[in-house]
Amino acid sequence: MNKEYKKRIDRVIQYIESNLNKKISLSDVANVSNFSVYHFHRIFTGIFGETVNDYIVRRRLERAVNLLIFKTYLSVTQVALDSGFSSSANFSKAIKLHFGFSPSEIRNPEKVKDSKIGKISSKYGKDFHPSDLYPARITNQVMNKPNAEDINMKVEVKELAGQRVCTLASQCGYEPEAIYEAWDKLIDWASNNGIKQDEQKRFAFAFDNPTVTPVDKCRYTASVVIGEDVQVKPPFSLSEIPKGKYAVRYFKGNPEETIKAQLSIYSDWLPNSGFEPDDFPMLEYYLNDARIDGYVEMEIHVKLKEV
Repeated sequence: MNKEYKKRIDRVIQYIESNLNKKISLSDVANVSNFSVYHFHRIFTGIFGETVNDYIVRRRLERAVNLLIFKTYLSVTQVALDSGFSSSANFSKAIKLHFGFSPSEIRNPEKVKDSKIGKISSKYGKDFHPSDLYPARITNQVMNKPNAEDINMKVEVKELAGQRVCTLASQCGYEPEAIYEAWDKLIDWASNNGIKQDEQKRFAFAFDNPTVTPVDKCRYTASVVIGEDVQVKPPFSLSEIPKGKYAVRYFKGNPEETIKAQLSIYSDWLPNSGFEPDDFPMLEYYLNDARIDGYVEMEIHVKLKEV
C-alpha cells in the first residue's frame, strides 16, 4: 500500500475503534481520511474486503460480545448503551442477527438448545457457538467460582518497562501463511539491522478475539524490540510497548490451544484480581519458533489497570 494511503487508513481505523460507542457516519470517517466520500468508500472496500458500514457494525458487535463475556457484572442494557445502541431491544436484535444467538444465550451457553446461523456464518463463513467463548464451558453461574489456586499459579502480575519495537502487520489476520510471511520479513529486517535471530525479542500484538471475529479479519501485528538508534522505514512501522503492570501467563502447547489459555486470563483470573484490562491489545511474547519445534512456547501479556 502507498505510504500516504496507509497513514490515512490507519487514522480511520483508530478513529473508528475510539468511537464505536457513538454514531459514526461515512462522511465522518471520510473526513478523517482526507479522501472524498466517493473515493474513500471504494478505497476502504478494496483494502478490507467489506464496506465501511459493514466494518463499523461488525466491530461494534464484536466489542459488545467481548463486554458480555468478560464483564459479566454489566447488565445487558448497560452493555447495549456502552456499545452505542439506543436500547437493549435494538441491541439484542442486532446481536442475534449477526451471531445467531441472543445476549442471554451468549452469556449462558447451557441454555442453547439448537445450532443457529447468523450473518457471521453466512457472510463471513465463520462457525460460531457461545460455548467456544468459555474455557471448559465456564458459564455465568460458575464464573465466580474458578479454581483460584490453579489460576493464580499460572498468572503473575509483573511491572514491565516500556520497549521500542519495529512492527509489520499480517495482511490476512490470523491466517497462518500471512502470519509467517509477516514474521519472515520482520526477522530478516531485524537481522539486516544487526539484531541476531537468537537475540531477537518477538512480540505479537493480538487486537481481536478469534472466537468472535472471523480469522481473516483479526488484526495481528508482528514486532521485534529495537534500540533507540535503529531507524524504521516503510513497509515497517515504529511502535511502542508501554511500561506498566501486566498479567503474564506462561503457555507451552499446541497452537490451537492458545486461545483457551488467553481466554482463561479474562474469564478465570481477572474477575477476582482487582484489575481490569487496560486499553491496549493483548501481547504474545514468543520464546521459540513453532515451525521448527512443532509447538508454541510463549508468555501471554495483558496490560492492566486498577478497577
